Amino acid sequence: MQSTCHVCEKSFEARFRYQVREENGQYIYICSTSCQQKLLLGEDGVHACDTCGATFEIEFPYQMSVSDGRRQYFCSTACRKRGEQRRSEVGLVRTTPKRIAVFNHKGGTGKTTTSINLAAGLAESGRRVLLIDADGQGNVGASLGIAGQRTLYHVLVNGAKAAEVAVPVREGLDVLTSNESLAAAELFLTERPNRDRIMRERLGDACRDYDVVVIDCAPALSLMNQNAMVYADSVVVPVACDYLSLVGVKQVLRTIRNVRELLQHDVQLLGVLPTFFDVRNRISREAILTMREHFEGRCYDPIRINTKLREAPSAKQTIFEYAPKSHGAEDYMRLVQRVTAVAATGQRAQKRAALSVAS
Repeated sequence: MQSTCHVCEKSFEARFRYQVREENGQYIYICSTSCQQKLLLGEDGVHACDTCGATFEIEFPYQMSVSDGRRQYFCSTACRKRGEQRRSEVGLVRTTPKRIAVFNHKGGTGKTTTSINLAAGLAESGRRVLLIDADGQGNVGASLGIAGQRTLYHVLVNGAKAAEVAVPVREGLDVLTSNESLAAAELFLTERPNRDRIMRERLGDACRDYDVVVIDCAPALSLMNQNAMVYADSVVVPVACDYLSLVGVKQVLRTIRNVRELLQHDVQLLGVLPTFFDVRNRISREAILTMREHFEGRCYDPIRINTKLREAPSAKQTIFEYAPKSHGAEDYMRLVQRVTAVAATGQRAQKRAALSVAS
């Protein structure tokens, strides 16, 4: 696909990631490293310091930074520290939301049920949550009785703002829906030079007002799921308590490793969630023992087989609304508490890092 260089206006085909940048919500295309240098430094390399206003010639990498899609220039390390301190004081240094992909290659493991009830439980605990349906079947919207006028397709392809497209469905819970048009969005991704990072680029700063983002992934090894994994910082893997699901976990772990090594994104396994647990069945008990032995503290308490969990989508409700005293609600609340503890730890670490930079 042909693009036009932002600097020299030459027509070219982008082949490398450095040739595509996002600034101020728009994509900028750069045909070569020389044009990239001109874009960042200017023709003569002379800029005004964003802190003190003095003009200077860029000599060192620390003298330029990109924050919230805007380039900033600093004549000295002292000015850079003062600029970052000022941004912190006016609230521009914000912690990024916890981004959780609910993912398994195998179907029928309870991914959508887990995504919905995890997101709803986090919202009930006082967090602002965005639930993203990254599965073209659109089961999240069907389960909650919503159909957005615009969907994840419009965010990925048209650059629509996620906060404007998402549908508020409960207090503290917004949903970014999907439908069959997501297949067309995946075709769009294949033509992009940074095709595995479009979701991260589109949703990055647009989701800063949320505390947690939960992504319901399709049961497939697809480019859309690659985008979800590169955007997410952690993964919850629902695993049905049967033999084939246990075998499928190995493929999920390989995918996480490939994202780290090949796509250079440090996504972590947050936990493995046993689902459809029936204490009466030997295979369920053996599956739990196997997962606890292999994953230790990252094996969550199981979600028991519960009729109320199956009935809740027909009532367009979460399990906490449909049957708040059921085993399903109890089990998912335990999951919410585990994830809440991890998210709180991560956000405290981010705040400490932001304060150390500003000091």
